[in-house]
Amino acid sequence: MALLRPPTRALRSLTRSGVPLSTTIPPARLPTIARSRSISIRSSLRQASPAPASEQHAHAHAQPPPPTSSSSSHASTSSSSSLPSITSTDTQVRITWISGIESRYHHVWLRDHCRCPSCYHPKTKQRLLDTFAIPPTVQPERVEATTEGLEVVWPLSAEGGEGSGPGEVAGTGAGTGAGQHVSLFPWKWLRTHSYAPVLSPSTTPYEREDLAGSDKTLWGSGIAAHPPTVQYEEVMSSDRGVWKWVEKISQYGFSFVDGVPATPEATEELIKRIAFIRETHYGGFWDFTSDLSHGDTAYTDLALGAHTDTTYFTDPAGLQMFHLLSHEPSSQGVQPSGGASLLVDGFLAAKVLRDVHPQAYETLSAVRISTHSAGDEATLVRPLLTAGYPILNHDPRTGKLVLVRYNNDDRSTLHLEEGEVEPFYDALRKWQEIITSKEGEYWEQLTPGRALIFDNHRVLHGRSAFVGERRLCGAYVNHDDYRSRLAVLRQKYGKGGVRGGDGGGAGEGRGVWDDAL
Repeated sequence: MALLRPPTRALRSLTRSGVPLSTTIPPARLPTIARSRSISIRSSLRQASPAPASEQHAHAHAQPPPPTSSSSSHASTSSSSSLPSITSTDTQVRITWISGIESRYHHVWLRDHCRCPSCYHPKTKQRLLDTFAIPPTVQPERVEATTEGLEVVWPLSAEGGEGSGPGEVAGTGAGTGAGQHVSLFPWKWLRTHSYAPVLSPSTTPYEREDLAGSDKTLWGSGIAAHPPTVQYEEVMSSDRGVWKWVEKISQYGFSFVDGVPATPEATEELIKRIAFIRETHYGGFWDFTSDLSHGDTAYTDLALGAHTDTTYFTDPAGLQMFHLLSHEPSSQGVQPSGGASLLVDGFLAAKVLRDVHPQAYETLSAVRISTHSAGDEATLVRPLLTAGYPILNHDPRTGKLVLVRYNNDDRSTLHLEEGEVEPFYDALRKWQEIITSKEGEYWEQLTPGRALIFDNHRVLHGRSAFVGERRLCGAYVNHDDYRSRLAVLRQKYGKGGVRGGDGGGAGEGRGVWDDAL
């Protein structure tokens, strides 16, 4: 964990590029733009302290050519003035939406995504159809636009022949004869999952959760006036209370919980309201003092600079909770002082870096850093990829920033190309100047009864040095487990959630056409 250096002053005057404050631009596309006017990091951080995230998903929707009738239509077609029009070629079904945009779906893709009970288990939400029994050249006998969705009638050969497995069904669906199989795809589902072209802002379930829930709010030091906070009793008494809690974590990257009994038992039960505790080489639930019981600076009374934890794991810890149980005079009678907690919004810092120094942003998004944990003789943790990971990690499909992985003190020996060395150190200095700017730092003195939880994939944390005997407890939660809990609670309590129509799935709960499946 990083030792705190004296905070560097904010840059007096920097130039602003034409790159918009959005994390949806893939690093590879970052342009070299002539800078036109000066801006300070201080003013950039103030403007987002706090402010609704400018992280709008500005995807350009591909505009396909105007639909044309196909003379090579293989199967029968159907259209209605109130329904999308459809045609079928030798390889695809083409849907022309009311707006005039055309989506194209391959026959093999449609057959593979049939969600009838014979092809897809309505309870387990797992595929029953043998994908590899589908003929590569599968073609429907008939396609039809209905009020419920796209109906596709397949020949039995589309099942791979008799005895091919659980996907083989004869005479499935109303109005079909022996040797036929009917698939019905809801219009909403088809539009959401259109891939040629992509019509929805996102085609991944986790990103749809973000779109369905609260937008992310970026913040700086001004968040101290109104930090996100929930009450312990509300969280412990109902799932609705947990939903409010995890929504705040999703929106701000952190939340306080007030009214927590100052015991490790109560704190452990609190974090378990979200998900199972993640075991690491530090154990499961921690209850520790500054006794160096582990070979890590966190187990001292030294200051810690802004960093994220477990950068040396292939999958860094997701959520992290701290609860100060006590801060008493030292054995020498020195009165307790210090130990304030530091939080920095890593997503805001990344936005400022890209806005001010796009080349540095690209460097920290591309250069891989190897890290390690080796303070305990019985432990040597390194990520699976020996080259390591960048500080700024993006969704490879959308370019969205999804993970900040930064702890300078855990960095192993750098192995860079000759031409990468100077740009990397230059970019690292610029990053450090931003995350140590006072306008981006939120300091809070923890007290017994107030627990802090934060998203380790987004929020950097640290602390000031302290004197006295301090007892702290807490734990990690896997990010996937947290996101699962968030998604389920949004479906239950959120406005609209991420749930799609059932369209033939289970009668209650999550249907087979849920957008996340």
